[in-house]
Amino acid sequence: MASAGWRFWIDRGGTFTDVVGCTPQGVLQVTKVLSEQPEQRGDPAVNALRAMLGLPDAAAPIPAGLIQEVRLGTTVATNAFLERKGAPSLLLLNSGLADLLVIGDQHRPDLFALAIERLEPLAEQVLEVKGRLAADGAELEPLQLDDHLADQLQAARSAGVRSVAVALLHSVTNPAHELALGRWLERFGFEQIALSHQVSPLPRLVPRAHTSVLEAYVGPVLQSYLQRVQQALGPAVPLQVMRSSGVLAEPGALHAKD
Repeated sequence: MASAGWRFWIDRGGTFTDVVGCTPQGVLQVTKVLSEQPEQRGDPAVNALRAMLGLPDAAAPIPAGLIQEVRLGTTVATNAFLERKGAPSLLLLNSGLADLLVIGDQHRPDLFALAIERLEPLAEQVLEVKGRLAADGAELEPLQLDDHLADQLQAARSAGVRSVAVALLHSVTNPAHELALGRWLERFGFEQIALSHQVSPLPRLVPRAHTSVLEAYVGPVLQSYLQRVQQALGPAVPLQVMRSSGVLAEPGALHAKD
């Protein structure tokens, strides 16, 4: 039985991109292209998709209704993390906890090594925020968003920092401080603000902070790529992206950590 339009499944790797197209009559077409083609205009996967459709002109819009769905799996976020090519980012923690992720916990790459070698932190800078919540979520010290912190953030932004991760104590129990800080940070023009209670709603601060930093570091890279793909496809073409769990998600609802 014929479908309403073409369906495409794309696997975008670091070196090669595989595109599988299914015609409305159910006939499969498969092609493999280089993931990076600087000499060509547009995204290589979308160009391969357009070639299957008989639309070689990258500037011409894809007719509405011609494509029923596009499903995309990509290692863009993973590669950005492994190659340390993420967005310059900083981390905001409670006052007194600036070295939290440097100290970490008892997890070590080599259990019996006398000299422990760790990778450089993803966040280029760590800033402390005054204010604290108790374990039950009660406020022990009000959040202080003062001029000194604002000057530090503005200096970081001017130095090229593009995104910020926020990980405050007990924010899973009470996210009020993180939400207030997130709203305040919007004025500085960061591309992404990753709040730990949204990115990783777990009670332990160390893994929650690590995940938030990862999101801030690779999130802008992933979203920039997905925006380019959606722009090349056009707003009328439905795009879904596969998480590492195998679940499909809309590009805007996708976290880089997933």
